[in-house]
Amino acid sequence: MIRNTTRNQKLGWVLFIAYLASLVYFMFFAESFGRDPVQRDYAYNLELFKEIKRFYHYRNQLGMKAFLMNVVGNVIAFMPCGFFLPIVSRRGRKWYNAILLVFGLSLCIEVTQLVCKVGSFDVDDLLLNTAGGVLGYVINRIVQRYRIRRKRRAKETA
Repeated sequence: MIRNTTRNQKLGWVLFIAYLASLVYFMFFAESFGRDPVQRDYAYNLELFKEIKRFYHYRNQLGMKAFLMNVVGNVIAFMPCGFFLPIVSRRGRKWYNAILLVFGLSLCIEVTQLVCKVGSFDVDDLLLNTAGGVLGYVINRIVQRYRIRRKRRAKETA
């Protein structure tokens, strides 16, 4: 597997693994995100858009920072996943595989949070995380098209 990879793919793997390590840290261990290791109750939300509506409705009381951390933060947190999947995996180059892989990673994190009682299982997070992965994938495709055009122009002028 390693022998058949390009330098960019190897760099992509290193960055992807660093991203996953930081994601695990922020999802499970970062006290600044309210990760309490002694949480006793199961916390979960199975109603779609419930938490998003709640954060939007109470944004003045909770503060705009809490709203942005929950909604925008979940999207931004999974953009690198969608961006790096096509780089590190041939299967990740297909849009439907990339979406399934991002959703699967998000689901694994949410279930682990539920079982370990760290954070909460939230279907809104699944939606927002998957949307972030899709956005990252779209950005990757745009960057790849730009790189291909630039290479073609360089060959034509040479």
